Amino acid sequence: MAKLWAIAIGINQYQYFQPLGYAQADAEGIRDFLVEQAGWTEEQCLLMTDSSVPMKDKPTLPTKHNILQLLEDLAANSWQPEDTLWFFFSGYGINYEGQDYLIPVDGDSQRISETAIEIRQLMQTLQIAGLSVLLLLDFNRAFGTQANSCIGEETIELAQELQISTILSCQPEQFSHESSELGHGFFTAALLEALRYGNINNLAGLESYLNVRTPELCQHHWRPIQNPVTFTTSPQQSLFLPEQSDTEEPPNILDLNETFTARAAPKLEEKPAEHNTSSQVPQVSTESNTVPTDSPIPVKKEKTTSNSLFAKSLLLWGTSTLVVSGLLLLVFLRNQSSQIFQASDHVTVVNPLPSNFALEKPQGGNSNLQETNQAILELQKMSLNPNQASDLSKAIAISKNIKINEAGYKQAQKNIRIWNNMILDLAKNRAANMEYDSAIAAAQLVKEQDSNYREAQAAIKQWQLLRQQYLSNKTVLEAAQALIRPEQASTYNRAIEVAKRIPQSQPGFTMAQESINQWSREIIRLAKNRADNQQFSSAIATATLAPEDTAAYAEAQELIQQWQQKIQRN
Repeated sequence: MAKLWAIAIGINQYQYFQPLGYAQADAEGIRDFLVEQAGWTEEQCLLMTDSSVPMKDKPTLPTKHNILQLLEDLAANSWQPEDTLWFFFSGYGINYEGQDYLIPVDGDSQRISETAIEIRQLMQTLQIAGLSVLLLLDFNRAFGTQANSCIGEETIELAQELQISTILSCQPEQFSHESSELGHGFFTAALLEALRYGNINNLAGLESYLNVRTPELCQHHWRPIQNPVTFTTSPQQSLFLPEQSDTEEPPNILDLNETFTARAAPKLEEKPAEHNTSSQVPQVSTESNTVPTDSPIPVKKEKTTSNSLFAKSLLLWGTSTLVVSGLLLLVFLRNQSSQIFQASDHVTVVNPLPSNFALEKPQGGNSNLQETNQAILELQKMSLNPNQASDLSKAIAISKNIKINEAGYKQAQKNIRIWNNMILDLAKNRAANMEYDSAIAAAQLVKEQDSNYREAQAAIKQWQLLRQQYLSNKTVLEAAQALIRPEQASTYNRAIEVAKRIPQSQPGFTMAQESINQWSREIIRLAKNRADNQQFSSAIATATLAPEDTAAYAEAQELIQQWQQKIQRN
């Protein structure tokens, strides 16, 4: 009977090359999937990494000798014709003098032909064994070596010549990259996602998924695009993966350091950034429009407190005439709307003036308050909007043209100071709404010669970090959402565990909690449906999937007790 084999090699700590970050995790992810989820025999899924345990007293450190020795032993003693082998490698690859090489842990860039593994030799060994082979190569390009052409061209030619199904992580002229957010190389992250959740079972489906998802992940994480290269001997060749189905026992919780599955990343509808000709923040689209999603991602809005801003009427008293003149400032209503995901009913509310405008308590009278009011009135005269950082910047530019010896210079300088503070306060409000691009763009309008420049630069650095955290956490929540399959309770449980990884101290935590509570209620809904059909054991198993610290946990425990009593009575 034909057997299923796998060899997964991943190397982080090279002896003569710069270390890699996630090659070992790549190999471990592939091997763990095949054993734990695909049901392949553990003894026939072999792992070779920096820290893998020996196999029957044989070393598994991925040196050239150990790798070739393993292949020889398996070919001589274990493999049979018609067996299936997945050979996965994550690490450095080099093309030297027209030949492609895998770089083992002891590979030396100064002695490539002696210390590296020639791809031709590897493929010929596998062909002679008569196996049905799938070669998966996540190559990292080795810089500063004797390599003189792009790796991959010869490998694909050999795959066609020897008729071995092969998938490379990128085109020969491209580069493979790793991602700290994904905890894998982009190619392997897409591969694991396809295997776990792509619902595919042949090479054609795998090729199609990787061709779409790999560059999509790269774009989503702002890295250079990778386009996998595939040669298949038979597009309908089976991957020998189980069909996906619901189970009442929750599977192993998805490790976000292994895969992200945001198959259809929704739009992040951020307010267009303020800009002028000298300072503009590029808008990065996070919309994925190439892979269809099973169901729309629900809208989650970050809730914060709405504040109303009122500027009080000011009465200026004269000591001689007792004449009262009142200046009524604009009344602004600020209502925050934080946009997280695409929604048909979503409305963006423009932020008015920050709360500290015209509410200062000046020392020595009301002169500072008068100056603020005067500055706002000057904006109105110029038909400029005090809620737009770009308009404030225009006003500043106009006022800076007033010379020191001209009338109105002193007032212009006061206005410039006030308008710069207004710009920074507008930026702070936008950052509070998680509109980090717009906040950064506004703060960049504060120039080096301005008194609040250093404060603006410090805020920009902080918002850049928060923006990165927000986008990372948004990706986490998208990954969680993509796990869900309607009417499969276990997928909601897995999604909850993924969403729990968003830290409480980072932006996006509230929307994660809302999603978690919604998904827990979906679990209860499914459990109740099964109880209504008198499937009490199934209902209990489903209800147990509602984790603690979720909105539905207490109800789940009560229902479990009720259903257990019904089972006992029956």
